[in-house]
Amino acid sequence: MIRFHKEGYRIILTALIISVIGVICTEKLIEISWLVKLIQIVIVGFLIIILQFFRNPKRDTPLNSDTIIAPVDGKVVVIEEVEEPEYFKGKRLQVSIFMSPINVHVTRYAMSGDVKYSKYHPGKYLVAWHPKASTENERTTVVIHNKTFGDVLYRQIAGALAKRIVNYAKKGDEVIQGTDAGFIKFGSRVDLFLPLGTKLKVSLGDKVKGGIQAIAEK
Repeated sequence: MIRFHKEGYRIILTALIISVIGVICTEKLIEISWLVKLIQIVIVGFLIIILQFFRNPKRDTPLNSDTIIAPVDGKVVVIEEVEEPEYFKGKRLQVSIFMSPINVHVTRYAMSGDVKYSKYHPGKYLVAWHPKASTENERTTVVIHNKTFGDVLYRQIAGALAKRIVNYAKKGDEVIQGTDAGFIKFGSRVDLFLPLGTKLKVSLGDKVKGGIQAIAEK
């Protein structure tokens, strides 16, 4: 059975109503049969895109305090040592995962621990793979303290199409690896900032599965 994320309920209902009205109106207002069918196919296709975007498949996360799992589905587009200026103000290992519109867009906690920092930043809507997207786009920054890895930061970043980021993490929360941490609507990416020396289990270009696949280990 297909599950949908709660953040999509209103949009799915709206899209369904519009689709039904559109199908009925084309039947009544257009007399050219092939054009009616073409428009109805486009309408149904639009509804299918909305439904697949907000799907929320169940993921059985194997809890492991010695691993960091992928927080989202997508492609690894950045692995590099960088200066993280917002929280650490020092060198970290950045791993960025880009989500296309066809990926599942649920954000899941990459590890268990305590939320030490959670902040929303308004910003631009550069394409998600742009080098400056991590610091200039609309984004949220969350830091989780984990007993094995210490402080780990992840950042939800809006893209050119993403116009709303949903973040459930609040300072002081105790979170569990693999559970729902939020949602990014219509394209985006997530950056992870890990301690230097963290052993990665992914490479550039790898496709990862959120909530299941380990991307780093101690």
